[in-house]
Amino acid sequence: MTQPNETAIKFENVCYEVDQLSILNNITGVFYKGKITTLVGPSGAGKTTLLKMCNGLISPTEGELFIQNQPITSFEPTSLRKSVGIVLQSAPIIRGTVYDNLALPFKLQNKKFTEADAFNSLEGVGLNSSLLYRKASDLSGGQRQKLSIARTLINRPQILLLDEITSALDPTSVHEIEQLILKINKKYNATIIWITHNIDQAKRLGDFTWIMMEGQLLESGESSILSNSSNELVYQFAVGGEKE
Repeated sequence: MTQPNETAIKFENVCYEVDQLSILNNITGVFYKGKITTLVGPSGAGKTTLLKMCNGLISPTEGELFIQNQPITSFEPTSLRKSVGIVLQSAPIIRGTVYDNLALPFKLQNKKFTEADAFNSLEGVGLNSSLLYRKASDLSGGQRQKLSIARTLINRPQILLLDEITSALDPTSVHEIEQLILKINKKYNATIIWITHNIDQAKRLGDFTWIMMEGQLLESGESSILSNSSNELVYQFAVGGEKE
């Protein structure tokens, strides 16, 4: 199997413990630049912990983590989080208008965010410009998630981390968000790391997939492994039943 040779994020023997409880155990693997990698596994597998580690929200207890071939410890936290953006399932929205939410990243940097900037951001995620001065709390779930993505994209991150961003949405909104992420991936050559509990979604959208269980990386590779893994635990999780 031919592998892309450009690495966006690399884990080397990464462990993470809290109060002597192992959350991640000896994780070694690569996320490839410009590709969509889905993270799947049961609850408690360590997926969200791993994702937060990718933009420095938490640090390894042991091992090393590299971003664009540089140790993550060499990055200043603010600049790291501009390059490695994260969108969460809950799509946290601040009080105020859609504009207030979009302007937040610039406001934190003491930069001016114009109305034209805001309109461009809305257009980029498929939201109507008429929403700009509406209360963000009045948006639908799908609209809030698009707003959250638009706000994260303000800093033009090279790497986008997604944590169950469609799990609470209706099927139409799920489809719209999936198409939006594919568009972002292609338009910006963005590296996407996407936690999903939906195996079909992982197969549909992932170029690659990591399967995690109990803090360990059981298997990784092209997303076809979700259908034909030789690992019995992976096969049972992804397909169900026993492998013949």
